[in-house]
Amino acid sequence: MRITLPGRENERIRAHLCRAYPDEGCGVLIGRDGDGAREVVDIVALVNRSQDSLHNRYLVAPEQFLAADRVARAAGLEVIGFFHSHPDHPARPSAFDLQHAWPYYSYLIVSVARGEAGEARSWRLAEDRSRFEEETVDVRVTDGPGDRG
Repeated sequence: MRITLPGRENERIRAHLCRAYPDEGCGVLIGRDGDGAREVVDIVALVNRSQDSLHNRYLVAPEQFLAADRVARAAGLEVIGFFHSHPDHPARPSAFDLQHAWPYYSYLIVSVARGEAGEARSWRLAEDRSRFEEETVDVRVTDGPGDRG
């Protein structure tokens, strides 16, 4: 399992999550799903709609998800996952993340320590929903001529 991020989208994600610090930031990954590999083409940065514990919880409201899905479909793409930060914690899923994850999607987590984005790791929920399985994150540092970035 692999997820590829263009450099520009990677930087947009990191900047959005740093702006949200010390709270968790979040957003939607839009792209293409291939045979075990996913490609992020665009992101939709969101306002964390959690009503409490903003520093260690995030919530994507249904209307936010539907709006991101419309953006994806209009571009001939699909929602392939979500991203969020772990302020001052490692980029590993929490028990809360496991309880609230949906099958199929990639979950990109970025550790943000003292306002600086650090390690990014991506995860998919196992079919039996008992754990996350890590997927390789490839960041294309230089976008090619055909890329949106």
